[in-house]
Amino acid sequence: MKVAITGATGLVGHSLVERLHKQGEQVLVLTRNPSFAQKVFPRENFPNVEITAYTPNKSGTWQDKIAGCEAVVNLAGEPIGEGRWTPERKQEILNSRQLGTQKIVEAIAKANPKPRVLVNTSAIGYYGTSETATFDEASVSGNDFLAQVCQTWEAEATKVKDAGVRLVILRFGIVLGNGGALAKMIPPFQLFAGGPIGSGRQWFSWIHIDDLVNLILQALNKSDMEGVYNATAPNPVRMNDLSHTLGQVLHRPSWLPVPAFAIEALLGDGAIVVLQGQQVLPKRTLDSGFQFQYPNLQPALKQILK
Repeated sequence: MKVAITGATGLVGHSLVERLHKQGEQVLVLTRNPSFAQKVFPRENFPNVEITAYTPNKSGTWQDKIAGCEAVVNLAGEPIGEGRWTPERKQEILNSRQLGTQKIVEAIAKANPKPRVLVNTSAIGYYGTSETATFDEASVSGNDFLAQVCQTWEAEATKVKDAGVRLVILRFGIVLGNGGALAKMIPPFQLFAGGPIGSGRQWFSWIHIDDLVNLILQALNKSDMEGVYNATAPNPVRMNDLSHTLGQVLHRPSWLPVPAFAIEALLGDGAIVVLQGQQVLPKRTLDSGFQFQYPNLQPALKQILK
């Protein structure tokens, strides 16, 4: 199988490319920075990986490369948890997902032969935030900025069905692995200054990187998987529990809370990512037969931080 991947040099994409390569699959990496991608996936170590330059929001010769790929995994999008959400930054966050997905779908529609499946990223921000509600794939969308971004993002991906291509949308929770969100949480604990962020009561819906990669592979290969699936472990936790468990695994105290105003001063509107949350359950994911290796937080953190 040949799989085209955007966002391949990120936390999830890197792990996915490594797994596909180990399985002997061919991978087409679509990247804005080919020189960086070549360092991440050196030819001598990744002979089955082809690297092609692309501009996510523009048509180009890169679109021709989609022909002959049996699957596409679209992971690209500007990070939402970095920097203040200025009007310009919010537009970048939206455009990177809406226009980027639009161009991927356009390429798939023109391809001959066409890929069989598109696995497209979304996020649990789709549901909005709540300290009391529980969400699954059948829940309605929220109405805040992130929810609107996810709705627009998914609407663009849905257009691929007009080309007769199977679509799987994975709504990512917070991905735990060597990097990403966890890398930002660990340093205060190592300095004996770790603790919950904000009220500590906000929900933290997470997934171990290995489970996420396994879920993407299942979506690629299981022909009856179609539609939306939550990429979250079946046991979300509150921020207080996350901090306590992380402190236990690191053998560090978790007593020093980070006040909400400090995060708001740093991130502005973007503070919603860490100060508010949602309890998201993977109902359709479990119904599909997917089995989580890491359904509980403590074993997941121990495996990552061993």
